[in-house]
Amino acid sequence: MIGDRLVCLGVESTAHTFGVALADEAGRILSDVKDVYIPPPGRGIHPREAAEHHGRCASKVLREALDKAGLRMDQVDVVAYSRGPGLGPPLRVGATLARSLAAFYGKPLVPVHHAIGHIEIGALTTGARDPLVILVSGGHTALAAFAGGRWRIFGETEDITLGNLLDMFAREAGLPPPGGVSVEKMAEKGRRLIDLPYTVKGNDVVYSGLLTAAVQRHRGGTRLSDLCFSLQEVAFAMLTEASERCLAHIGKGELLLTGGVAANRRLQGMLRSIAEEHGARFHVVDGRYSSDCGAQIAWTGILAYKAGLTIPLEESHVRSRWRLDEVDVPWR
Repeated sequence: MIGDRLVCLGVESTAHTFGVALADEAGRILSDVKDVYIPPPGRGIHPREAAEHHGRCASKVLREALDKAGLRMDQVDVVAYSRGPGLGPPLRVGATLARSLAAFYGKPLVPVHHAIGHIEIGALTTGARDPLVILVSGGHTALAAFAGGRWRIFGETEDITLGNLLDMFAREAGLPPPGGVSVEKMAEKGRRLIDLPYTVKGNDVVYSGLLTAAVQRHRGGTRLSDLCFSLQEVAFAMLTEASERCLAHIGKGELLLTGGVAANRRLQGMLRSIAEEHGARFHVVDGRYSSDCGAQIAWTGILAYKAGLTIPLEESHVRSRWRLDEVDVPWR
């Protein structure tokens, strides 16, 4: 504890990132340290290899996070961990570290839903209070709003996520990771809009056909910059259409863009335009915390703990599959 303020240590390990952060109940991120597993060129995340990476770097990341915050473990009040959803082996590395710290130092243990972590760090860094949330990352593409004690899904992907679409195309095209960043940079050089499949079903988007067509065009020799430009334009337009329909339907006065793909400036611009058209304030998560990080877990751990949510060590198994709308959120 710092003075009379609670301090939470958060551990993130859902996929390629192993992160540890410390946050206090005033909303200050005291430290946020991560080490990212980068797969070999042309390959996606291998769960076992990611877990091995996390195991190798865990103690170093933990020490650095505590040192940067200027704290010792006995000054930490709560330990939180990303329980899911995500890849099982990496999740278990983070959960094991969190359990060990909680047991050895006698701290309460708090499970955090990874997607809610993205939402809450976005709300903290922007001041958004009751937004329509556009959550876009490697693991999520969802349009959500809060009602009846839970985040309710008003639209989502029916197959692959937006983050996966960009990553998978980048691997096919030989672009370096992170794929979304590489596609964005290449798209800035493109000018010609290539005809690609555009599939929106109500408030849901479908990206697998778009990926297949883009890969085929790349193999057929289409200029890569034009293809990246077109892939972004079509994929983002689909999401923007679905988001505008949701915004008009539920009438929220705020729109919050969060998750790893939230850093894309073209996507920000398209969503900002529909927010302004509907008189809604547009918010984007602070870029320092848009991708997976311990900060999202530490801050959400504070909120959950203050709402009375803890978990016994013997019940703290991970949940690789765990929908956002299955989780009670008593602090909102």
